[in-house]
Amino acid sequence: MPEDADVLSVTQLTREIRDVLEGHIGSVWVEGEISNHRLQSSGHQYFTLKDAGAQLSCVMFRGAAARTSVRIQDGALMQVYGEISVYEPRGQYQMVVKQVQAKGKGTLQERFEALKRRLHAEGLFDPQHKRAVPRFPRVVALVTSPTGAAIQDMLNILTRRAPWVRVLVFPVRVQGQGAELEIVRALRVMGAAEDFGLPVPDTIVVGRGGGSLEDLWCFNEEVLARAIAECPIPVISAVGHEIDFTIADFVADLRAPTPSAAAELLAPDSAELQRYFDGIARMLSTRVTTVLEHQQQVLELTAKGALRHAPERLIQQAEQGIDDHESRLREAVREQIRTWADDLSQKQQVLAAHHPRVQLTEAVHRAETCAHRLQQGLLHRLDRLADRLQSRAELLRHIGPDAVLARGFSYTTNAEGKVLKDATEVQAGEEVVTRLAKGAVRSVVKG
Repeated sequence: MPEDADVLSVTQLTREIRDVLEGHIGSVWVEGEISNHRLQSSGHQYFTLKDAGAQLSCVMFRGAAARTSVRIQDGALMQVYGEISVYEPRGQYQMVVKQVQAKGKGTLQERFEALKRRLHAEGLFDPQHKRAVPRFPRVVALVTSPTGAAIQDMLNILTRRAPWVRVLVFPVRVQGQGAELEIVRALRVMGAAEDFGLPVPDTIVVGRGGGSLEDLWCFNEEVLARAIAECPIPVISAVGHEIDFTIADFVADLRAPTPSAAAELLAPDSAELQRYFDGIARMLSTRVTTVLEHQQQVLELTAKGALRHAPERLIQQAEQGIDDHESRLREAVREQIRTWADDLSQKQQVLAAHHPRVQLTEAVHRAETCAHRLQQGLLHRLDRLADRLQSRAELLRHIGPDAVLARGFSYTTNAEGKVLKDATEVQAGEEVVTRLAKGAVRSVVKG
């Protein structure tokens, strides 16, 4: 037997474990996928960091959370930095997170988003494919775990609010590998209930209570989504809590936030129905009484009226009324015919004015007019240009070199034809040419 001094209390052992973890591991970076994240009113954040082989409980206290700008959410792949410690009241080791940085999305979340996009593109989520859930079902099938709290909640609500509803329970697993295949088989059996000797349900509820993304994953499998879409009976998806969304929710004909809410949708309160039917009965009774009283008054008036004492006069009045209506009808028909004739005449005039021959004649006339104007304008323009040309030519003759030479002037060039402006531009013995009004004189420079 050990001595009392060798026996540790739970608290002592837990503290020694904490000292070992904190002393030998200390602060580390860890990478994993976020799940079960929750934000407390105190500002502290709690979540689980997991991978394919293990999971680690984490806490980020308010001060560290206020310093980070990264949003922590389920399904995100994160790298966290902190110290490994032990939460003594539960004897649970955990990481006290001081820093967080995003790494990407977790594998499960990526699969969820990819399948959601693909099924949406195929049209499985389209509202026109949704079938109406009956307001007053007679047979309801519950496809869920027979041992969970969800089945008890739904049965209690259905039996209390709508005891006339017949409930079929198809027990299946709602978590773990292969659970989606059990749910698919249940949907196919319920869809062909007559073949199995079962009453045909008016609607099927597929659901379970809340859980993590991993716990609810069977409701995100493609095979289950397609089975819900192919089921001939309206399907209600009631998976998890109100904040949980699965692929089954998008494919189902109706999504209920919780299993209890699904049962309440299917089972209107019997007391409320009784009040509704009582009101309908009172309304029908009042209506029938009113109709009977009206018919009684009609009978009494008929017994006292002319139909009993002078039926011939009533027939004559009716015949006279028919004659009046006939006359008014003939006049109305004639008036309508006159209106149509006037309208037809106006439309014929409009049509004649827009006949292609008329349009073509007007177009030809406009073209001829434009051509004449163009020709006149062109001739006028040519006359003006000719006058201007003659005036410029006359001016050129008056100020040109020929006019200057005619007044007795001349100009001299060297042998190459360059006009000489300065006597120094030539040398003695060079030949020069002097241009006169008539002819030219060649000279040799002597000095």
